[in-house]
Amino acid sequence: MDISTKNIQAPPPAPEPSAAEHKRAARGATRPGDRIFLGLSRGSGVLLLVIMAAIAVFLTYRAYLAISKDQGNFLTTFEWNTNVVPPSFGIAVLAFGTIVSSIIAMVIAVPIAVAIALFLTHYAPRRLSGPIAYVIDLLAAVPSIVYGLWGALILVPHLTGLFSWLNDYFGWTGILSWDGGPPRSLLTVGILLAIMILPIVTNVSREVFRQVPRMHEEAALALGATRWEVIRMAVLPFGRSGVISASMLGLGRALGETMAVATVLSPDFLIHGSLLNPGGGTFAQNIASKFNEATEYGRDALIASGLVLFVITLLVNGAARVIIARRKEYSGANA
Repeated sequence: MDISTKNIQAPPPAPEPSAAEHKRAARGATRPGDRIFLGLSRGSGVLLLVIMAAIAVFLTYRAYLAISKDQGNFLTTFEWNTNVVPPSFGIAVLAFGTIVSSIIAMVIAVPIAVAIALFLTHYAPRRLSGPIAYVIDLLAAVPSIVYGLWGALILVPHLTGLFSWLNDYFGWTGILSWDGGPPRSLLTVGILLAIMILPIVTNVSREVFRQVPRMHEEAALALGATRWEVIRMAVLPFGRSGVISASMLGLGRALGETMAVATVLSPDFLIHGSLLNPGGGTFAQNIASKFNEATEYGRDALIASGLVLFVITLLVNGAARVIIARRKEYSGANA
């Protein structure tokens, strides 16, 4: 049967949104559920800022009580005597040990973690990458005290050969000279911290590399690129911001690690020219070892050192955000 289409009319066009509807859409959610979710989200953000501000105010107040009575220079004094009259303490050794051990950990862990992540995502077969990734995930769940016991009982005794080799071939630098003492030094701490942060950096980097658009890799292969050239030109630029974020997460744990460092380090309040000789200290290790026996004033002094660690952490995260912001063209949202 022949049906004419002359009487068939097109549906009327949708009405244009009114100015009021545009304003409501610009203001945000219009449905009750959306408004509730928006309120909870904003409240969570505001609550986080309030908590951070409260922590900063508490640390600053207690630090002021301690520093106002300090007879030494808080930034340059090489001692920690808070139970004597007048008290004298400083954070020079703690800041040096914290930063140096964290840098050593990052130098060791980040290249290895990125290499493992690339292997799992672009080289290893599926039946092999799964078990390896599972083992790495388990390493991230190991408590820090277990790492500390392993470091004290296994790692420290077996570093004698490495320290002797470094002293024989690089001792002339002074930084890697060794006087034969127990290997409970900042280098030992850095190696242990590298092992601890390796799972964090690996897991985050692996997930970032998995998000690389397949079209980018296929286009590079179609142009005749080798697998390494694909990784260098497509994978690494795309995942650079993610690797930086993963590194900052690892650095945050390295800066604040307590029990593992306290277990393997022989602390003192001297800055040694060699990374192999025992001695040094970190903020977290010093707070953990002295807090129970400290007086009320001594605890204020420890809180003052905690304030410095808090500021260092904020500066590190701020620097990471600046670096990531400069790499927006490689973010996943713009792929």
